Amino acid sequence: MDGRLEAIWIKRAHGGVMDAADRAEAVEGQGLKGDAHFGKGRQVTVIATETFERIRGQLPSARPVMRRANLMVSGVTLEGSRGRILSVGPVRILVRGETRPCHLMDEQCAGLRVALETGWGGGVHGSVVRGGSLEVGDPVSIEEVPAEEPSTR
Repeated sequence: MDGRLEAIWIKRAHGGVMDAADRAEAVEGQGLKGDAHFGKGRQVTVIATETFERIRGQLPSARPVMRRANLMVSGVTLEGSRGRILSVGPVRILVRGETRPCHLMDEQCAGLRVALETGWGGGVHGSVVRGGSLEVGDPVSIEEVPAEEPSTR
């Protein structure tokens, strides 16, 4: 099933404000231009809309921006996606692993950390393997990493 890019946030500084954006530029091997994690190991972080739909009943004040991720997607399953490619419009992100929620979640909304601990609710982090422009509404899918072609050397 294909999904959709629902939201984009750019973090100005570590621990800083999350700025909502309609568009962003992903740079191969670097991350999102203007983001505090640009050029770092966790270049892009991604959460699922469905996670916040699930916890809405127990934490009505919890908002997706509180998770402090860069992208929010819907219609794809992030759980168990380590080693796969998350395609967002023309951009390809290699999912490196699960993003575990930390104590900062509870500083924004009491109980959010525990609510995000199940089913990879804290989302995933990854590296940009093909850059390009992202725009809210872009199609999203999760794919297997293509097999390498045999070497001709």
